Amino acid sequence: MIVSGWDVLDASHAALRTAVGAVPAAGWHLPTPCESWSVAQVFQHAVGDQIGFAAALTGEAGPDFNPFDPSGEMEGVDPGAFLEDALARSAKAWAGVDRDAVEVPTPVPPHTMSPWSGSAACGLDAAVHAWDIALATGRQSPLTPELARPLLKVAREIVEPLRPYGAYAAALAPEQGDDDVALLLRYLGRDPRWSAS
Repeated sequence: MIVSGWDVLDASHAALRTAVGAVPAAGWHLPTPCESWSVAQVFQHAVGDQIGFAAALTGEAGPDFNPFDPSGEMEGVDPGAFLEDALARSAKAWAGVDRDAVEVPTPVPPHTMSPWSGSAACGLDAAVHAWDIALATGRQSPLTPELARPLLKVAREIVEPLRPYGAYAAALAPEQGDDDVALLLRYLGRDPRWSAS
């Protein structure tokens, strides 16, 4: 298992790995908090985005499918191998980043970010989709307050320009008693109390 050395990204990759590893064989077609997307589609999107972040850094080829129009077809796919390939590419690319660089390329606006922000943005994508998959399959949230705090910081840097494209729903108003995880989820347009039932 390759790690990037960026704490937020590595924790987010671990969350996604855990969530995907717990999907039951019959769970790929379950609905998720991503409206009209199944677990399989969220999974494919998350994999494609990790490859996209890696490609932005290395200049290598991006995903060979459109992460924003995932098929949801899982026949013949080994989910663990498919995910590990993407996470390894992402972690290896981020491990090679100069921490003192002024900026690095990213696939999301503004397309260049500080190394920390870029790695955290890559982590945000993995972590939020780990939450989507975990909740859809009846598992507990993989997000912790310690992870949510830096993710919210980077979310406030990148999310607003992405909302018009449908990448994130409109933010939900915070509610009394929200912890760091709930604040992050509401900012991303997700209901912390979402349930498939």
